[in-house]
Amino acid sequence: MKNALLAAPIGVLALGMAGNADARSMVWGGKLPLTRGVTSIEGGTGAGLSTWALIAGNETEDGVGGSVFYTAVPLSDYDFSAYGAAIGLFDRVEFSYAHQSFDTGSTGGALGIGNGFTFEQDIWGAKLRLFGDAVYDQNSWLPQFAVGVQYKQAEHDALISALGGEDDSGLDIYVSATKILLEESLVLNATVRATDANQFGLLGFGGDREGGRTMQFEVSGAYMLADDLLVGVEYRSRPDNLGFAEEEDGFDVFAAYAVTDNLTLVAGYVDLGSIATFDDQNGAYLSLQIGF
Repeated sequence: MKNALLAAPIGVLALGMAGNADARSMVWGGKLPLTRGVTSIEGGTGAGLSTWALIAGNETEDGVGGSVFYTAVPLSDYDFSAYGAAIGLFDRVEFSYAHQSFDTGSTGGALGIGNGFTFEQDIWGAKLRLFGDAVYDQNSWLPQFAVGVQYKQAEHDALISALGGEDDSGLDIYVSATKILLEESLVLNATVRATDANQFGLLGFGGDREGGRTMQFEVSGAYMLADDLLVGVEYRSRPDNLGFAEEEDGFDVFAAYAVTDNLTLVAGYVDLGSIATFDDQNGAYLSLQIGF
């Protein structure tokens, strides 16, 4: 059933990609610095916590592009990291992949699962820009809209079940709206996500407290201090499915600096609240992004 749910949206994205491919030849690059966004921890184009309606890479509607990233987030009692890549086709379709690791360190011993125990998951994403243009529709209030899916496969099925999770895989479905106001130097985004993921999926999907998908929200606002420097803030609500540990909403503040047209550094501070009974999980983070 989940494979069927995943196949239908990807089929729609493939049709969109094919239509654009027939209409024009492929070229590389063309976007202004930072108007392509960066890469979220789940692999799709966005900021740190949020997925935006933008499409990966430096390409305009006449080309193809892509990105790779690595993000490290040392929290108070855990260490989180992610890496992955995305490809954008004709500023219309995006396919992405991310691998996430959640190292419990010495906290794993306190939880009874062993020092250094690591939760991991793979995320495959697909996104289709529906209408609107975040950059070039400056005379319109209409933002750029995109719909996407993220199929997540976590490891350690037996442990996830013991913790109260219902499944080790799940499908997030989201709709994003992004607007870049060049005269005001503002970037605004809102995303609505249907998900049952516990801690982004690292602790499985669904639980003894809540089973099916619930609607969650992601909002971002950023200000462009210069063509190559962006500062912003994000808020992301999350499900609270597991009875053994409360899951709280997350927020971050960040700065993105375009070192070159291809290299972007992102640094910030993130607060994810309580994770697996340990409160106040926060810390600085750093992300390296390469786009082409």
